[in-house]
Formats: sequence, C-alpha cells, structure tokens
Amino acid sequence: MDIVESVFSLPVQDPPEEDFCSADLTWTKFGTAEHQDDVALIPYDRVDAFIIGECSIVECPTRFHIERGRKRTMGSLKEYKDDEYLEYRQYWCSFGPENYGEGGGILPSRRYRLNTRNRAARPQSMRGCICHFVVKRLYARPSLALIIYNERRHVNKSGFVCHGPLDRDAIGPGAKKIPYICNEIQQQTMSMIYLGIPEENILEKHIEGIQRYCAPDAKVNSLASQYVHKLGMIVKRSTHELDLDDQASIRMWVERNRKSIFFYQDTSETDPFILGIQTEWQLQQMIRFGHCSLIAADSTFGIKRLKYPLFTLLVFDSRQHALPVAWVVTRSFAKPDMSKWLKALLDRARSIEPGWKISGFLIDDAAAEIDPIRDIFCCPVLFSLWRVRRSWLRNIVKKCSNIEVQREIFKRLGKIVCSIWDGVNTSFALEEFVLDFVDQTAFLEYFRTSWVPKLEMWISTIRSLPVASQEASGAIEAYHVKLKAKLFDDSHLGALQRVDWLVHKLTTELHSSYWLDRYADESDSFQNVKEEYIASTSWHRALQIPDSAVTLDDKDHLFAKVLSQKDSSLTHLVWNPGSEFAFCDCSWSMQGNLCKHVIKVNMICRNIQGYQLSKSFLSFKEILMNLWKKPMDDSVELDQANAWTHQMLDQMQKLVELNTSTHIGTVVDKMPLKWVSKKGRTSVGKPSSTLALPHGCAKGKSPVARKKNRKRKRLSRLR
Repeated sequence: MDIVESVFSLPVQDPPEEDFCSADLTWTKFGTAEHQDDVALIPYDRVDAFIIGECSIVECPTRFHIERGRKRTMGSLKEYKDDEYLEYRQYWCSFGPENYGEGGGILPSRRYRLNTRNRAARPQSMRGCICHFVVKRLYARPSLALIIYNERRHVNKSGFVCHGPLDRDAIGPGAKKIPYICNEIQQQTMSMIYLGIPEENILEKHIEGIQRYCAPDAKVNSLASQYVHKLGMIVKRSTHELDLDDQASIRMWVERNRKSIFFYQDTSETDPFILGIQTEWQLQQMIRFGHCSLIAADSTFGIKRLKYPLFTLLVFDSRQHALPVAWVVTRSFAKPDMSKWLKALLDRARSIEPGWKISGFLIDDAAAEIDPIRDIFCCPVLFSLWRVRRSWLRNIVKKCSNIEVQREIFKRLGKIVCSIWDGVNTSFALEEFVLDFVDQTAFLEYFRTSWVPKLEMWISTIRSLPVASQEASGAIEAYHVKLKAKLFDDSHLGALQRVDWLVHKLTTELHSSYWLDRYADESDSFQNVKEEYIASTSWHRALQIPDSAVTLDDKDHLFAKVLSQKDSSLTHLVWNPGSEFAFCDCSWSMQGNLCKHVIKVNMICRNIQGYQLSKSFLSFKEILMNLWKKPMDDSVELDQANAWTHQMLDQMQKLVELNTSTHIGTVVDKMPLKWVSKKGRTSVGKPSSTLALPHGCAKGKSPVARKKNRKRKRLSRLR
C-alpha cells in the first residue's frame, strides 16, 4: 500500500448509513517510510456517528472514552502543517488501557479514576484492551476530521481477545446483576459442558448451586440461563489452534495460562522442549493426597503417535483411584532435564505446604532415571508391573490364535519374572521358553525384537526395586485406558502431531472429567457419575463379586471359575490363579487389561495355602530378609536396623488399624493426649511480649507491662 504524505491527498468519505464503523471506511497509510498510521478523512459532524458505529460492532461491543484531549483557538498558529489540529481527542476502548483482571496492572500514572465521559461503568471491567484511535479536527479545514486508528483489534498486550463474545473468559453485559457464582459452581458448569452433558441438565445443576447463596427467583433463573448458554458458546467457539504454527500456538497458550504451568522450556539448540502443566486444583489434590503417601507415573504415553510423549504424575485419592496431578510433555527424560521439572514441581508444592513430602514413587518403565527421583523427593522408588503385563498379554492375544497356547505362553512369561525370587537362572528359563514355543513365529518375532534386547534391564529393575501391588497397578492402568480413549478417538487422529491440541484436550475434557468425578464423590451428587467413578478400577469391581461366585480347582490349582454377576448362565475361566500373570477369557482381559475376575481370584488365593504369593509380597519379604541379614555383629548398625524396623512396623500397624476401622472415633480415642499449657494455647505462633525473669524478680514491673497499663487507662477514659 502506498504511503500518503499530505492530508490534502486523502479523499473525504461520508458513508450513507446513519451510523458507520471502521469497516465502512477505506483506510490509507499516512506518514513517512519509518512511521505510518491508518487514517481516514470524514466530515467533522459525522464523528459521533462513527463512534456509535464502533461501539456497536457485534464481535466486540464496547464504549469509547476520551483518554486525552487538547484544544486550540483559531488564529493561534501563524505557521502550521496540513495535519495540525484545532481539536485533538484520543478515544480508548473502555475495557482499557488499565487491566484489573488476573495478572494485569494499573497504569503507574493513574492514581485515581479519570472523570471522563463514556467511561466504563466499573473499573473492575477493564481488561487491558489496547484498541484506540485519535480524532483530529483539522486546523486548516475545521469542517473535516482526520481519524487515526492506532490499534483496531480489541486485544490485550499479549495479543489475546480480552472482552466480548470471542473472549472465553468474558462474563458479558449485566455482570453486576448476575448472582454470586463461586469457583466451584463455575468449574462444575464448565466440566459438564466439556463432557457434552445436555444444556437442560447443566442449567438445572447450575441453578441448584446458585440457590445455595440466594433464594429462588425468576430473574435469577433467567440470568443463570443466559450465563450457562454463554459459557456453552464460549466452549464451542474455543479452539486449540491459537496460531497455524504449532510452536507459536503453544507459546501463546503458555503466555495465557501462566498459573497452570509449573515448568516451561522452549526448544533451542541446547535445550529440549519441556512443558509441565498443573492446574490449581491439581496442585491442591497433589498436596492433599500425595503428602506422606505415594506418587505414581504413567510414563512415555503416545511415544509412537504423539509429537511429544506424555508423562503423567498420579496420586491415589481417598478411594485409591489414580488421579492425575501433573502432565509433562517432552521427548527428553535425561537426568538434567528430568531434575529441572521435578524440582520445580516439588518447589511449587512446598511453597503452599512447606513440610510436604511423599513416602514413595512408583515407576512403570525400567529405562526411567531413578537418581533424580531419589535425590529430589528423598524417598524410595517402587516398580509397577502393569505395563509389562499389558504389553505381553495384548500381543499374545493378537499374534497367537489358539487360546490354550495363549494361556501357556502368558504363564511361562510370568514364571520368568518369578525366577528372580525362586533362584532360577533367568537366561536358562528364557532359552527354554523360546525352544518350547518355536512354532509361534509371530509372537517370538515380536518378543525378540521388542523385549529380548532389554529384558535383562527390566529383570534387573524388578530385582532391585520393590514391586507395587495389584491395586496400584490396576489404578494406573485404569487412568491409562481412560487417557487413551480420550486422546485416540478417531475424530482427532489428524491433530495428534500438534502439541496445542494435546494440551487443550488435557486441560479441558480430561481435567473436567476427573474434577467432576471427585466432586460427585465428595458432595454425594451426580449419582450416575459417582457410581461410574467408583467402579472405574478393576479392584473396586472385583470387590463387588461375592466369594461364593468363585470356584477353585483344589486338586491341581490350574484354574478357577468365576460366575458372571450380570448373566448367571455365563462363567469365566481364570488360568494360573494366584499369579499376576493369570489369564482370563473375558473380553476386558482379552484386550490386555487387568480384569476384575483375575483380581478376585487372587484375593481368595492369598488366604489359601499352596497358591503363589503376590510379587509385591515376595519383594517385601526379600527386603525384610536382607535387612535382617545385614548387621552381622553386635554393633550400632544393628541398633539402627532395629530402630528402623520397629518404626516401620509401628507405621504399618497404624495404617492397617485406620483402614480396617469402621469408625474414625475408635482410632482417635487410642491416640495419646498431648497437653499444652494455657499460655501456650493462647499464644501459638506469637513471640512472648514479656521477658522471662527469675523467681526473685517476679514483683518487679517491666517497661512493657507499664506501657500496657497506661494504654488500658487511656482506653478506659475514652469509654
């Protein structure tokens, strides 16, 4: 576009409409090669019509206030340029320039609210909008006005839409009259919208939440309906693509969601891309359920299909379900990179709760770096077998057609793992396995390619680390299955290589799903959601199966039968009972999952002699035996081992008592009383205002006491 250097070269525009806006004008570049503005020339008496039109734009309805203004009298200038002003007014969108929103700031020179007309009704509505223009009534031609548009977009300094229907955080007009909506109600409504619940049901629950703070009212219901509809429109219009370039899009998302990020490192020549996501709610859950408890990892999710693999940190909630409390999107799991975000995560938790710590960290990948976890969290590391079991079982079912062969292969692989505690040579057991199933070429090809090169590493990890229980493995697997269903839907396959899409799915649909699950369970609402949440793990589904539905093979301990609870004519067969590598013929197990029938059979087998012990118990037993064998002489080391063992035994007894107790009062009654002096109870956390004196000086009055008495006298006179 050519740059015009003289105002007299501009055409005068006078649109026929009663009110018109910037879209109805043709804009010209005016200025020099170094600096130019978009300008248009209109009759001065049409300025008000232009301002009204600008305020009525559908995408960003607003009002403009006069931010600055100057005037000259005619004849005051002897020499002047063609763009000199007789009147000068700078109009600014009333949603700016200050930003009273989250993370915003007020202009340093603005110590009070300007008394200008058309100012927004409430300063709190200002969101840092930078849209503004200048109207100059020309000194040389007073009948004309030069409009200089400095910024036509209604965005903030970061480039995001900050008000209007296109703003996802907008609350719309009439916000002053909308009833009180706390964060809990808003999160509940947003979660239900993201999960696709019908608007009628969402509105009903939304009004129920509002009525906890105000009485039923037709106007309140009408405003609530508008609010829910508006939130729904915002969600529908929201998109993960903030920019066509994925890297630029994720930078914009990071800039906009600082409070939901605990670590961010952009790609460079020396540093890999790392994005650590944790919302405020996830931080609360991590502090609540992770303190003196376990944190688990679902690592390297989507390593073949996503642009960057996803690493999830999980805690076990009040029902021992796996709850995601942080997501890390990165391709690098080297020690230096892993240490960065692990330390940032721990620092964030301790900034809220200084004494926060965990008791153990569960990993599911033998290639994971253990040293950063031990160094930063100062806790033991445990290993979960769920990933190994799932991978083997899925490929056995997929590559072997005979179900009897499937059972035997899975059983033999379980024995190879058990050889760690049985004292059998793992290499010899592996060679024997390959010879016995030499005719299963498809599975053996997969096993040689994917597992034989790294099997020694996995066996070494299982041997050196404590093994996690089946309940923990089932909870992690349940999260993995849910995550896979959310992300690998057929309708989203084209977006798998975009990081902004992955982040959008995690922070909207998946986050909302878990938030609603926890809310339904704790508030005893949304009964269907609560029931699905409780039954979301195979462990809890197994608890619903009565012992009478299980029949064991008492002779050879080869199999067990489980009667179906939905169809009494159907019986499921579980081979190799008592082992984590038991094989069930139900549809859920044939997909590679740990099913409820296997868990139920193993629960019963644990109490019957002759069946295998669980891998987690064998691992625990070996640790105790090693601890017992270490101190060989009557030394201080023996005392330390004795003290540690008794401390661990005491903690286990308390934990078992708490879990088996039917009423919390019985546990509290057994706790020892801790007496505190009256003075200590009334001044907890406050330093004493008087100095401790010897007994002989008790009658002396300190200066502090005299000052206090004088103050009391003055107060008594005022009364």
